[in-house]
Amino acid sequence: MSTHQQLTHQRGLTEPAAEAAVDQACRMLRLPTIRGQFIATADAAEREQLTYRGFLAELLMAECEDRQRRRSERRIKAAGFPRAKWLSDFDFVANPNVPSALIHTLAKCEWVRNGQPLCLIGDSGTGKSHLLIALGTEAAMAEYRVKYVLAAKLVNELVEAADELILNKTIARYGRFDLLCIDELGYLELDKRGADLLFQVLTDREETASVAIASNESFGGWTKTFTDPRLCAAIVDRLTYNATIIETGTDSYRLAQTRARAEA
Repeated sequence: MSTHQQLTHQRGLTEPAAEAAVDQACRMLRLPTIRGQFIATADAAEREQLTYRGFLAELLMAECEDRQRRRSERRIKAAGFPRAKWLSDFDFVANPNVPSALIHTLAKCEWVRNGQPLCLIGDSGTGKSHLLIALGTEAAMAEYRVKYVLAAKLVNELVEAADELILNKTIARYGRFDLLCIDELGYLELDKRGADLLFQVLTDREETASVAIASNESFGGWTKTFTDPRLCAAIVDRLTYNATIIETGTDSYRLAQTRARAEA
């Protein structure tokens, strides 16, 4: 009889009864990983002759790691990313304009902790959205509160909120995120009201919480989106102060991939 079995008998519990007791306790204490793994971990501990402390450490570490994974998954889901994108999938060789070392430094999320902006500027197909989502995902996994939104959708939401007299509440809700990722900024012209409302969101976050944007227009072309020159200058100022600015170039990576497949 193993030491584990001897102990359960000494305490008046058969092994099945002990396992049932652990299962019930894990349910009450909300420890799903320990509940699912304790039998296999106990068997492995016997084979490897782990100490009781080692066995307990194995179980608790497994619970903590799984809990961390579930929290990350919830934060990533809450961010509202339209699709999964990871830095490990980004082809830096095919996108030579994107500095690999800088991107991996950004993945450590110090810029998010410091409330600094990030601007990804380049033509369609050059990896802006991929990087925006991937870096936002890294921030969510680092336990920051992240929100992804298309620029047009954000402006429409702000206009509706202003019409319904809940603008302050809406701006405050966006202000609670540590990182706000705004994609496709510059694709559509905004009227003065929409631009003013977006400016309020950016001002509310200035030097306190990070904004990351992806735009297909260089800053000089933003007057097409923000037709009021003074407002355009103010928005550019908000987004570039202490910012990291990455130009992803003009050669479409997606188009190059399509051509390569066609020629293969």
